[in-house]
Amino acid sequence: MKWFVYVIFFVLFLGVTFFGLGPLLFADSSFHDRLIPLFIVFLIYVVLIILLLFILKK
Repeated sequence: MKWFVYVIFFVLFLGVTFFGLGPLLFADSSFHDRLIPLFIVFLIYVVLIILLLFILKK
């Protein structure tokens, strides 16, 4: 069962990295316009890590 959780979270982290950080790196906007999406992506990473730790401790 743990391997299934690891696979699911691996796919989730890949998705957030590809669809969250990729557009931030290649955006043509100013640094200020990149801060809000960067903060949102950072929050998604934090939520995923907390959720993963919570599920693994069960």
